[in-house]
Amino acid sequence: MKKIFIFLFSILAFNSYSQLKKGMVTDSIGNSIENAYIINVASQSHAHSDEFGNFSIDKTSVGDVLEVSALGFKKINFTITTENIIVVLDEDIYKLDQIVIQSKLSTMNVISKIDLQTKPVNSSQEVLRKVPGLFIGQHAGGGKAEQIFLRGFDIDHGTDIAIAVDGMPVNMVSHAHGQGYADLHFVIPETIEKIDFGKGTYYANKGDFATAGYVSFQTKEKLENSSIAVEAGQFNTLRTVGIFNLLENQKKQNGYLATEYVLTDGPFDSPQNFKRINLFGKYTSVLPDNSKFSVITSRFTSKWDASGQIPQRLIDNGTISRFGAVDDTEGGSTSRTNFNLAFTKPINENMVLKTNAFYSNYQFELYSNFTFFLEDPINGDQIRQKENRNIYGLNSELNKIFKINTTNGLLQVGFGFRADETKNTELSHTVNRNETLQNIKLGDIDQTNVFSYINTEFDFGKLKINPAIRFDYFKFNYQDKLAANYKIQSEDKMKVSPKLNFIYSQNNNLQFYLKSGLGFHSNDTRVVVEQTGKKILPTAFGTDLGTIFKPFSRLVVNSALWYLDLQQEFVYVGDAGVVEPSGRSRRMGADLGLRYQLTDYLFLDTDANYTYGRSIDEPSGQDYIPLAPDFTATGGLSVNKYKGFSGGFHYRYLKSRPANEDNSIVAKGYMVSDMNVNYEYEKFVFGISAENIFNTEWNETQFATESRLQGEAMSVEEIHFTPGTPFFIKGKITYRF
Repeated sequence: MKKIFIFLFSILAFNSYSQLKKGMVTDSIGNSIENAYIINVASQSHAHSDEFGNFSIDKTSVGDVLEVSALGFKKINFTITTENIIVVLDEDIYKLDQIVIQSKLSTMNVISKIDLQTKPVNSSQEVLRKVPGLFIGQHAGGGKAEQIFLRGFDIDHGTDIAIAVDGMPVNMVSHAHGQGYADLHFVIPETIEKIDFGKGTYYANKGDFATAGYVSFQTKEKLENSSIAVEAGQFNTLRTVGIFNLLENQKKQNGYLATEYVLTDGPFDSPQNFKRINLFGKYTSVLPDNSKFSVITSRFTSKWDASGQIPQRLIDNGTISRFGAVDDTEGGSTSRTNFNLAFTKPINENMVLKTNAFYSNYQFELYSNFTFFLEDPINGDQIRQKENRNIYGLNSELNKIFKINTTNGLLQVGFGFRADETKNTELSHTVNRNETLQNIKLGDIDQTNVFSYINTEFDFGKLKINPAIRFDYFKFNYQDKLAANYKIQSEDKMKVSPKLNFIYSQNNNLQFYLKSGLGFHSNDTRVVVEQTGKKILPTAFGTDLGTIFKPFSRLVVNSALWYLDLQQEFVYVGDAGVVEPSGRSRRMGADLGLRYQLTDYLFLDTDANYTYGRSIDEPSGQDYIPLAPDFTATGGLSVNKYKGFSGGFHYRYLKSRPANEDNSIVAKGYMVSDMNVNYEYEKFVFGISAENIFNTEWNETQFATESRLQGEAMSVEEIHFTPGTPFFIKGKITYRF
């Protein structure tokens, strides 16, 4: 009897094993395909491929037929003949009817994937615009990080959005110009493979600055071909790009080198003399145990002159043009060198370890004059902000798939650290860039963040519950080199951030979600030690109630109602050129977006975002949040691969908004439209792009600033702005080989 029982148990165990199959989905050159949809034609069981292209599907045996589809690839029927299942998909035109809405916290990433393919990125400035509802503005000769707007936030250069590239943080803590400063100009747009984004405070693996949201970029591992491109346009603009495949016809190894060189004078009366050089290299190897090892190295440098922000009164009285300057000695230089090692190891069929270690050296020097002759009527108010920084860090995450009775689950345990060391971080009063009148601040910053998190997912059929918790420890050290005696000022703080998310998927075309969580943004070390540890890590509480659905096969709609309460706001201080902490704020709003495929080649997209935001502790009428947008919209039409043609027309609209707390000064809104056309012929791609095709007069960035011009008896507080680009046309030729 015992032998019979063992025999039956063995049969059942074998049958159970045979019912579960594992495989991988790749494209024709071996790149893994994420979010492919796999369905067993006979049993109707289904699965999705993960970020490595891997999938597991139950109720499946040898001889069964799998229907496999993915956005941008031809759907195929694949017959299982062996235990080793590798499905290769060929590229095809994009068809939105192939989109399957997955039960994932990051489901919205399907939107960025559509946009990245139907509206390719043409410049590093456009990279962030791929996030629905995110606006940017440049106000210092093209060399500074862009000013960012999202969900009713004037994020300045990155105070409330966490940005990373290949797991390496972009935001700079305790930066010489402003907290969270995020300069993405070291990214070459043509190397971007994937954009992962999320809005709100709901993600356990995102920490500092992830209040309004986060954006993570992933670069390509493999190239289909090498290419060189030359781009030229108005205002003495020239850009060259080269991307070279170094390891052709290698199945287990991939490597490429990318270069970028940019020159432009811009539309200003005083030329920008802007120059940027980028070098990027990436090597990836798949080891015998299917582990993956990557090495990334890059070098970026740029320098520029700037006309600065100009006061509205000089335009009104005709003293200067919109593209003139009060002090055209502004400008600066910056550089960044990066090393990033990444390792992914499958420990067993249900467990994967992902880790990356990085190092960056960063240099920054900026000359600005926001108030002209307000503080110093003789020499003027030019300031220099300068720093030399080293960044060290590690991110490590263990992923384990588990099953409790009939409930499938995912456990993610993460650990890491980031250490920033700056030497001689400086704010000084200068003249003509070459003479220092006074060191206002000068010191060394040593800031460390150690973190850990536990993220879990429990799948109850149509309902997925995602509880998570994050732990952060910060250590702030500052040596004030202007103090009479040597002393290290030090503070530390622990932060606990719980999250709880619910995802309900009615079917492959309809999903509802409710997200909630606590997040935070850190303060500048110099502010922290001055305040003796008060409000070091102000808390943000957020919640989202939303849906993403397909009412028709070729229409994807997303919408959300959201709320965000912030313990401490950051505000821009024009005379110092920095951001400083302020009081509490509250925002609530609505997001709406749609992506519609009118024909096989024609796509329509639109996003509208409304926010109501106010300071909590201020009286009514004095509680406006300066420069916080309350309504933005983007939209347009794109043609993708129609008889060799691609291109599109797109607009962006930013409504007028308060520039100060009582709304007595208003930052004017704008609507700007761009257009581009590309034609592919054999190995060549010819392109023309035009920005601001209606030549709209618009202010790209603007601030309410108190300033005094030379000879003025009294100061004036009014709008100071950087003009937006006028009509600007450029052409591009790309050769692939």
